Amino acid sequence: MVKLLSVFACQSCGAIHSKWSGRCDACGAWNTLVEEVESGGPAATRPKPTARKGRGVEFHTLAGSTAPLPRIKTGLAELDRVCGGGIVPGSALLIGGDPGIGKSTLLLQAAARMALGGAKITYISGEESIDQVRERAGRLGIAEAQVALAAETSLGPILDALKREKPDFVVLDSIQTLWSDALSAAPGTVAQVRACAQELTRFAKKYNSAVALVGHVTKDGQIAGPRVVEHMVDSVLYFEGERGHQFRILRGVKNRFGPTDEIGVFEMSDAGLREVANPSALFLDGREDAATGSAVFAGLEGSRPVLTEIQALVAPAAFGTPRRAVVGLDSGRLAMIIAVLETRCGLSFGGKDVYLNVAGGLKITEPAADLAVAAALISSALDCPLPAQSAVFGEIALSGDIRAVSRTPARIKEATKMGLTHALVPGAGKTEDFARESDCTIAKMTKLSDLVSLIDATGSAPMRE
Repeated sequence: MVKLLSVFACQSCGAIHSKWSGRCDACGAWNTLVEEVESGGPAATRPKPTARKGRGVEFHTLAGSTAPLPRIKTGLAELDRVCGGGIVPGSALLIGGDPGIGKSTLLLQAAARMALGGAKITYISGEESIDQVRERAGRLGIAEAQVALAAETSLGPILDALKREKPDFVVLDSIQTLWSDALSAAPGTVAQVRACAQELTRFAKKYNSAVALVGHVTKDGQIAGPRVVEHMVDSVLYFEGERGHQFRILRGVKNRFGPTDEIGVFEMSDAGLREVANPSALFLDGREDAATGSAVFAGLEGSRPVLTEIQALVAPAAFGTPRRAVVGLDSGRLAMIIAVLETRCGLSFGGKDVYLNVAGGLKITEPAADLAVAAALISSALDCPLPAQSAVFGEIALSGDIRAVSRTPARIKEATKMGLTHALVPGAGKTEDFARESDCTIAKMTKLSDLVSLIDATGSAPMRE
């Protein structure tokens, strides 16, 4: 008789513990251990594996010709861009994001457009009824698309129906609602999420059907469940955005068939998600050029240059302890830039509140934003605007030096396309050839003190080559 073993699994990292405790020893999370029952028993009672001679492993060389991967166009150019040119048949995608951010809307719009293009599409919802999905499709104006709908949470009937229908693209919303009767654990637990994701990934590979899994996220922004699910699938996409902004960013953090860190920009409207072909124009819309504390950062998101506005406000502290508030940027990065400005440039932020915001709800992780952040802080502290129509980018070292960043010509070209006529760039960057060919006037900064002197002069000093 098979003996049932009781273990405790962490719902945050998936670590297994023999007894319950308030804190997971693996990841340090509190109150995440949940009891799960699995079959097992003493080693002596388990059946011994039988040796079986199989076919040998065939090895190949790296050299050789390989046909390009086929792609299924979703009808959404921004989604195709993040996926590397389209969805590969037989691949598994995992899309995560905050509640209400638009994950289901995005996949339903993509499924409808693919169905209109002749693909066989199946949409299975474990969170909404068929009537609710139909109502959303009616609001989006895609109710006429030939999409097969189902509302089911049991994995067995879902797999049986998919093997019978053999669709080209399957949407499962969401992986946390599915459960397998082979396990006694509750839906959404680590064991259930891992088992269901493994079976669906195996189905995708065997039947050459692309599968998109919707995943919930924790309060830390990570996809709920074991991290092994992100290793199983071929692509992991995060749908980001602030509830107060209409902009939505689809970011690829893993892609076996294309580049990572690629982004797609959407705008949420009454009729669903609308693609934004030119994100720079969207993020700079309504910006006042002569405002103090404002700098335009020429950044890179994947292979796409994107211009965003960085806003800073330096104000006298109302209380004894100065406040540091930042939105869209790492707070540790802001603290480092302030320390360099105080130590290397003689600016004082000790008795002042500092507020920093990246306009449009975009989250920036690129070190090239250091110089733009510093420019916004200096402009607000000195109450002097930056030179008119200027873009800023560069990495700041702790010594106060400004270090070169990658793809400088692409950043300047995007700034020129958006009508900017000046650029504050690192002094070590190779911009001479490009400067002669473009209409952009380039000022090279080698020290952070050079930027302070430029802004402190008048805020509109002539740019230097």
